[in-house]
Amino acid sequence: MTLMGKQIVTVLGSTGAQGGGVVRALLDQQDWQVRAVTRNSSSKAALRLAELGCEVAEADLNTPATLLEALQGSYGLFAVTNFWDRATRMGEFEQGRNLVRAAKEADIQHFIWSTLPDYQALSAGKYTVPHFTSKARVDTEVKTAGFRHHTFVEAPFYFQNFLTLHAPRKTPDGRELWRYPADKDKCRFPCGDINELGKIVAAALTQPEKAGNGQYLALASDYVCWQDLVDILNAQGHKLDYERVCAEEYDGFFPSAREFRHMMAFWEENHYFGPHGTHKIALANGLIESRLTRFADWATTHMPPG
Repeated sequence: MTLMGKQIVTVLGSTGAQGGGVVRALLDQQDWQVRAVTRNSSSKAALRLAELGCEVAEADLNTPATLLEALQGSYGLFAVTNFWDRATRMGEFEQGRNLVRAAKEADIQHFIWSTLPDYQALSAGKYTVPHFTSKARVDTEVKTAGFRHHTFVEAPFYFQNFLTLHAPRKTPDGRELWRYPADKDKCRFPCGDINELGKIVAAALTQPEKAGNGQYLALASDYVCWQDLVDILNAQGHKLDYERVCAEEYDGFFPSAREFRHMMAFWEENHYFGPHGTHKIALANGLIESRLTRFADWATTHMPPG
């Protein structure tokens, strides 16, 4: 069933970082009936989505049988998986493959898959970054499924990461410090407000002739090195320093540290989004109408000094 003749777009991960931004962008666009999929439709976040006008449906990526019902009647699907989700009982590739199969059975017309480049393949095995590779492996499943339209979107290093795992650490003398195993000038990567991935997804859905034939669209409002970020934040009143640490020390920081070290090493030698990264960013920027938020503007609001 559709509301006022609007076609349904189903959004997975609707209460998460990527899906939440997609939901808001589609609601702002007012062209679609938004079906927000969550594991718990009674959660506060899910109830809030219902208040905003979403149809809320339950499904669990770990239980393939729940997916088909959640997708029935939808024109489009934004599909995202969470490599780090502790509730994941199967591999991310298996989740993605099950999603593709369910979407095909539900006759989804436009499948949008949130992916990342395969750093292991691109580096000929030099770097192992499973949370990139496991998503990239699903791409072939999407390409060969035979959807009328399919689009790939790629997320950058979220600004929001600087508030959590990658927040600067306080030092005893009242300063702040980033400690990474990467060259502060050579390690370059795209950043962006992950909420704005929704702008790209919404644009792809309304412009399938430009973005629905297997195009890769990448979000990036800034392309920076660590020193650039230090300079921006210090200009806003921070007292932030950067220290490069050796690989052995960094690998002991947290359980997945080695994977993150390989990721940053790839960035020193390659484009974050792979060999066609610049084109992916330009293609996405050409679809959206509004300006993306720059890091300096975002930090003023979300990372005040002190």
